[in-house]
Amino acid sequence: MNIGIIGMSAGNAHPYSWSAIINGVFDGEEIARVGYPAVTAYLEANRDTLGIRGARVTHVWAQEAEIAESIAKSAGIENVSESLAEMAGEVDAVILARDDPENHREMARPFLEAGVPVFIDKPLAYSREDLAWFAEQHRAGKFLMSCSSMRYANECRIARQEIRSFGRLELVTAVGKKDWKKYGVHLLEGVFAILGDPIPHSVRHIGGPDREIIQLRIQDGPDIMLHLFMNITGTFQISLFGENSWKLIDIRNSYSMFRDTIIEFVRSLEEGRPRLDFEKTERIMQVIIGAKESLERDGQEVFVGL
Repeated sequence: MNIGIIGMSAGNAHPYSWSAIINGVFDGEEIARVGYPAVTAYLEANRDTLGIRGARVTHVWAQEAEIAESIAKSAGIENVSESLAEMAGEVDAVILARDDPENHREMARPFLEAGVPVFIDKPLAYSREDLAWFAEQHRAGKFLMSCSSMRYANECRIARQEIRSFGRLELVTAVGKKDWKKYGVHLLEGVFAILGDPIPHSVRHIGGPDREIIQLRIQDGPDIMLHLFMNITGTFQISLFGENSWKLIDIRNSYSMFRDTIIEFVRSLEEGRPRLDFEKTERIMQVIIGAKESLERDGQEVFVGL
């Protein structure tokens, strides 16, 4: 399958890393030159597992030709598209590898209207209007898949395997760096994957712009507290506290979760439908948007859920 890649938003290296993972080749010097030496390092460490069978990134588009040409050089991509509409007519599927949700709707539109399957990088949407539009596309039968790769993190899957040994869960906490808008979805996707995609009830944002603290209540489940601080050091961590046991999950293997996410998308293309239910993504986006609205309302509880 010929896949198009759309890049890029500030600070998000996914157009480089995901293209390299799919195509099985990478130019480490180019990736480091544009500011992502850590990507070069994990691609080099996992060189023997690069390449996704049955798929290849053949086209790339970015808002500036220089950026698109750099991505193409970094992963052996043959074609730089001049427009999204041009790309839509030349690929079997597209990965919208940008984490600026305010632009996702318009960038995805030409592909969904053309019937081209789309994977949209996290978060899918950051407004109720955009989320409703994507839900309409899904209900109309369009192929739409979106999630954070944290859903497929090995560390989270191990925790899900062990979850019954904890007894009744009383508390889940999660900690990460940066902002709620772009990175809250990582914490939520990991927590929801571990807990089997619970139904959210309500959300409150009780922090501030650079110290974001979110209290999430779910139906028939533990209290959940999420913390995203701009000026801390560390990896994403999730802690589970139950009647019988507890566990700290330190999530570090970005390469593995990226690769497994891409494999799930390619398998979905082969099967003709997204393997991840859109409703699971929609519920997580409702929590993301609800917490934003709570902050705007000085910490008022916002009820969410389908």
